[in-house]
This record gives sequence, C-alpha cells and structure tokens, in this order.
Amino acid sequence: MRIALGIEYNGANYCGWQRQTHCVSVQATVEKALSQIADHPLQIICAGRTDAGVHALGQVIHFETAVERDTRAWVFGANANLPADISVLWAKPVADTFHARYSALRRGYRYVILNRSVRPGLLQQRVAWDYRSLDVSRMQQAGAFLVGEHDFSSYRAQTCQAKNPVRTVSRLEVQRQHDVVIIDIEANAFLHHMVRNIAGVLMTIGAGEQPPLWAKQVLERRDRTQGGITAAPQGLYFITAYYPVEFDLPAVGILKLL
Repeated sequence: MRIALGIEYNGANYCGWQRQTHCVSVQATVEKALSQIADHPLQIICAGRTDAGVHALGQVIHFETAVERDTRAWVFGANANLPADISVLWAKPVADTFHARYSALRRGYRYVILNRSVRPGLLQQRVAWDYRSLDVSRMQQAGAFLVGEHDFSSYRAQTCQAKNPVRTVSRLEVQRQHDVVIIDIEANAFLHHMVRNIAGVLMTIGAGEQPPLWAKQVLERRDRTQGGITAAPQGLYFITAYYPVEFDLPAVGILKLL
C-alpha cells in the first residue's frame, strides 16, 4: 500500500530535509515517527528537499507499507511521536503510480522578508531581515525577466549536482504587506539555492543598488560568480507541490501571517 502525507515544519532546528549521519534532519525524524506507527522501518520520499533552516507549509511525501492503518492513525499517531515543530496535516492512500517527487507538475516557494530598520524578535528564525528600504515595483519588474524557460546556471549553487540547469518558472510575484515583502515563485522544479539566489538578486535591485535589468543580465551570463548574494534560509518556505487532479490530494492553505 502506498500512502501520501502532507507535512508542515519549522526548519530552524534541522540540518535540512535529507537524512544525514552527523545531524538531525526532518526526513529522519519523520521516518522514525511513522515507523513506530507501522511497527517496521519506513523510508519516505518527498516532493522537494529543503536546506537547513528552511520551512515547509505543505511538504508532500509518500511511503510504502504492508500494514493497514486508517488515515487518522497515520496523522495523529505520527504527531504523537513527532517534536512540536513538525506536524502531519493529512494522510491519503494513493495509487502505485503516485510519486511525491516525479508526479509533481510544479512546486511553489515563498520567500518572506521583514523590511524594517530593526531586526526581528517575535519572527526570529521565521523570516529574512533587510534593513534597507525595498522597492517592490522594481523587484517585480526584475522578476518578470525570470519567468519562462531559462538556463538558471547563474541562480544555482556552485555545488548544485543537477545535470540540467534549465527550469521553467510559471509565476513570480512580489508584494508588500506593511513591513513584510513576499516573493512567491512557482516552477516545474528548482535547482539548489535557486529561490534564495533569486531573492538575493531581487533584494539588491529593490534596494536600488542595481537596475531591474540586472536580473536578466545575471541570467544571461550563466555564471554563478556573476550573481548576487544567497539570501538567508530563514525566510524560505516550501509551500507545496501540485499534482494531476486524478490523485485528488488536499489543497494547502497559506497562513495569513506569512
């Protein structure tokens, strides 16, 4: 039996999604909790791996098991064994053709910036912070150059192992809500540090240190060393992955705070 789950987590206390031998990961923590419910070791596959300090509102995973449990047992049983900063939101049996990673049509991320002169207190580890006054209209103009199918070599980590740097960005929107600037971006897939590197370029442009056209110029150079800074991980949220309608997975609501 194949089961899909939706998970939210605060990534501040983890070295990222992927299981590591030297630190605590989200994957290992969730696998341990689910294995207790299944009464046998489980391995899970996610829609999109997140880095250390990065959060998720609707991470999607799947696993296979021979035991029968109702969906309530998977949700509430797992949450009883999980730390407070990880929560299973829903569980659903799915067809064997479903794959959390390969069945996804596109993925969505949100980057949240507290834009004021003083650092965050209440939102520490949950937002990025930029004391410079950011011009959202300049950031949106710059972001428009990145929509579509492009070689994003300039916007990926130098250690990125993806064989193909071409990705298709279907949506990139920048908005301001009082002291918070939000970057929403959706694409068929993302490269390592791609969203954080895009955010770094847009923040530089929003601060008036580069013109909006710079985002396109960086893209066309296909050279990471010619790009901007990699924005802090604390502001990044994996919103969810989007799947074909036949899988009928629950929708994810975005918290108004974010």
